[in-house]
Amino acid sequence: MTIDQPDYLELYGQQFSSRLLLGTSRYPSPSILESCILESQPAMVTASLRRQGANPEPISSGFWEILKKLQVPILPNTAGCHRPDEVFQIAHMAREVFETDWIKLELIGDDYTLQPDTLNLVPTAERLIKDGFKVLPYCTEDLILCQRLVDVGCQAIMPWAAPIGTGKGPINPYALQLLRERISVPMIVDAGIGLPSHATTVLEWGFDAVLLNTAVALAHDPIKMASAFASAVKAGRSGYLAGAMPQLEQAQASTPNVGIPFWHQN
Repeated sequence: MTIDQPDYLELYGQQFSSRLLLGTSRYPSPSILESCILESQPAMVTASLRRQGANPEPISSGFWEILKKLQVPILPNTAGCHRPDEVFQIAHMAREVFETDWIKLELIGDDYTLQPDTLNLVPTAERLIKDGFKVLPYCTEDLILCQRLVDVGCQAIMPWAAPIGTGKGPINPYALQLLRERISVPMIVDAGIGLPSHATTVLEWGFDAVLLNTAVALAHDPIKMASAFASAVKAGRSGYLAGAMPQLEQAQASTPNVGIPFWHQN
């Protein structure tokens, strides 16, 4: 790729100009959420139909107006679902409400860590794909799990950096870098990103994008943080494309010895 060629994020055959996806919950106000979206220019924003008992809670009119006004692509998710049948219900309702086949698959297996249900995630993703959804599964950094998700038809996956909302950044660099080496489909690091430097790091490793929410929404200045993350993602991607120098065990002088007498070089 040359410097003049556009560097698009491609998911399920669709191109996006940004490599940042933004969650839409926990912001201080709808106006701040709107400003964060404008500042970061994300590829997509997430939205969910929250559950109360057996019936999904309708999305607020203010939130819906922001989405329509800004015309940012929507990525519905199945947040809060603990059983496959809940996932299927929410996914199909979201497809009707948001008029999109995109779905972020969240199937929670543990309420303390909010870790995905790794045993049921693969068959759930497979059924959603058969139902015509473009599935982006939220998963751990487990290599075998991610490969199985690809095997059943997921054309992109979303491994976590750390448990949701912790802001710890990538806590298992070895596993994440191995995952990037072994899995060829696009990968979006989702959950656990807390600092712009975390986003830069995973993009430098070759990950294709990041999805953020809490790191922006709960910052002291969410709008400035949204801008910082947008810059960090671009920097990380540029660093990856540029190709980093090899790490060395011994120091090497970076200044040439031109013009120095021979006896001063020893």
